[in-house]
Amino acid sequence: MFGQPVPTISAVDLEAHRADGWMILDVREDDEWAAGRIGGSIHIPMGEVVARLDEIEDRVVCVCAVGGRSARVTAYLNGQGREAVNLDGGIYAWAAEGRPIEG
Repeated sequence: MFGQPVPTISAVDLEAHRADGWMILDVREDDEWAAGRIGGSIHIPMGEVVARLDEIEDRVVCVCAVGGRSARVTAYLNGQGREAVNLDGGIYAWAAEGRPIEG
C-alpha cells in the first residue's frame, strides 16, 4: 500500500545521525511538544509539514510519540527527495532507554 518500507533507526542510531548533522524533526502536536522533547529537535506538527516543507532539511530523523505519525512523515519526505528516517518507538522508546527529555 505504501510502496517502499519506511526506514527506521533506534535511539542509539539517532545520536550518530545527530552527530552527522541530521535534523531531528518532531511532528507531534503542540501540547505533546510542550510536555517534553528530544534536545535539539525542531517542532513542525504533522499537519503543517506540507506547508512548511521549505523549513525541513535534506537529511531528517522524524520523531513522534510512538512512531506512527513520524513514519507517515518519513515516507512523505522520502517521496519529496529528502533522506528521511523514522525513530523506532518514538519519544516513548527514547525515554524508556533513559535518554534525556527537555521540557
